[in-house]
Amino acid sequence: MKLTHEPLLSIIIPTLNSAATLQQCLQAITDQTMPRSEYEIVIADAGSQDETVEIAQRCGVDKVVTNELKTGEAGKAAGITASNGALIALIDSDNILPDRNWLERMTAPFKNAGIVASEPLHYTVRPADHPLTRYFAMLGMNDPLCLFIGNYDRYCAVTGKWTGVKLEQTDCGDYLEVSLTPQALPTIGANGFIFHRLLLEEVQWHPYFFDIDVVHQAVCAGHTQIAKVKTGIIHLYCTRLGDFARKQRRRIRDYLYFSQTRERTYPWDQQKRSGVVLFCIATVLVWPLLYQMVRGYMRRPDRAWLYHIPACWITLWLYGTATLAKITGHRQAPVSRDTWQSTPPAVK
Repeated sequence: MKLTHEPLLSIIIPTLNSAATLQQCLQAITDQTMPRSEYEIVIADAGSQDETVEIAQRCGVDKVVTNELKTGEAGKAAGITASNGALIALIDSDNILPDRNWLERMTAPFKNAGIVASEPLHYTVRPADHPLTRYFAMLGMNDPLCLFIGNYDRYCAVTGKWTGVKLEQTDCGDYLEVSLTPQALPTIGANGFIFHRLLLEEVQWHPYFFDIDVVHQAVCAGHTQIAKVKTGIIHLYCTRLGDFARKQRRRIRDYLYFSQTRERTYPWDQQKRSGVVLFCIATVLVWPLLYQMVRGYMRRPDRAWLYHIPACWITLWLYGTATLAKITGHRQAPVSRDTWQSTPPAVK
């Protein structure tokens, strides 16, 4: 079904060799109770060599546009440029909506004129998913360093909170109304993030849409009220530690490069440096990680917590070596996407 009018919602999905997960992602979207006439689906493809584009067309997406700059952030910008909705939803190709009324629940808070964005409160944990996928879902983040600095944005079974940042929030029943400030701003903006298109007038978002930087700029411009909706989203992040290492390497190298070119604006340098130090010490000593694993297991019993130690060690090594390379004057460059492949959604 192709839209013949302006949609309420534009769903933006960047892709690059995403055939392993894209059909599940799109099926969950098109199965929604929200009428299909109310939303459009825009795929921004970075030159996939697998069946990604064919799957998108077969599943009835409204537009497939080219992402010439290859990265996910550039894909978001390209998709947004081609979209028309008053609301914009950023959903990755490895995200699956957990129930059929997800879109309706996520857009309902916008009836409150003060709300400018919404985001799920947690990651959905499915027993059949791979243990590494379940680990990240229970941890509430894809980067264990964020646990130590307290800057995360989904419910974490280790802490029993959705963020370690101190924020003003009001329970509105189906969602929490949260007041953000430039000094108190969790890593909001991805994996099911929905926002008003009008925010684009206040931020730098093209040619790269860096989610947390865009949110930071919007908050600095006075758009401070968001909804944390009491629902989840499935994130098939990775199924092998090798894939996790590859993504962490991409994360740190991209960040160092784009920070150097001044395209990143979120004040990461103002994060709790004590948290970074604590992360390094805890990872080397190991026993603090064991303590966190026990706390997480008490809330969510699962053998997947065994991944906590190797995930922390991989992060320490990759972040440490990349930072050392920068300090010693090595040329910074983002990770090439030329051979990027999506990870099959393996089960346990």
